[in-house]
Amino acid sequence: MGKIFFYEERNFQGRHYECGSDYSDLSSYFNRCNSIRVEGGNWILYEHPSYKGNQYYLWKGEYPDFQRWMGFNDSIRSCRFLPNYQGQYKMRIYERGDYQGQMMEFFDDCPNTYERFNFHDIHSCNVFDGHWMFYEEPNYRGRQYYLRPGEYRRYNDWGASSPRIGSFRRVYHRF
Repeated sequence: MGKIFFYEERNFQGRHYECGSDYSDLSSYFNRCNSIRVEGGNWILYEHPSYKGNQYYLWKGEYPDFQRWMGFNDSIRSCRFLPNYQGQYKMRIYERGDYQGQMMEFFDDCPNTYERFNFHDIHSCNVFDGHWMFYEEPNYRGRQYYLRPGEYRRYNDWGASSPRIGSFRRVYHRF
């Protein structure tokens, strides 16, 4: 099982909380989060309780300030431990909602969606196998969106406020 430590201050200072499983509301354990140490496993962190808001994908390592995990602020209010997955990866993306328009099937990472298929917007997606991260900008930058196996008829189903996706990659365990 994984383990993650949340610290209120930068450089692993101040009040901290140790976590080893999913938590839908971390608000009572710390006021803000300015640094994180991941001792095991892969994690998705959320800006708001109940797995809402900006999402951040972290793996084993040290993150001395929130910019190191591409955070927009010092708010982490829920977290999810990612299960170990060692199978195949398969995903279909669509240029329009409800699985309409041009479809492409992927089995591996894509650092730049525009260079790969000449459009930025992904309106719907079907994840058949594996866990994936969408990024708003190319080269795995910008807002992040975690997708596990399932159907995503519209971009807001994965938590996005727009269909713009600049890159995506498979979530695999980085122990």
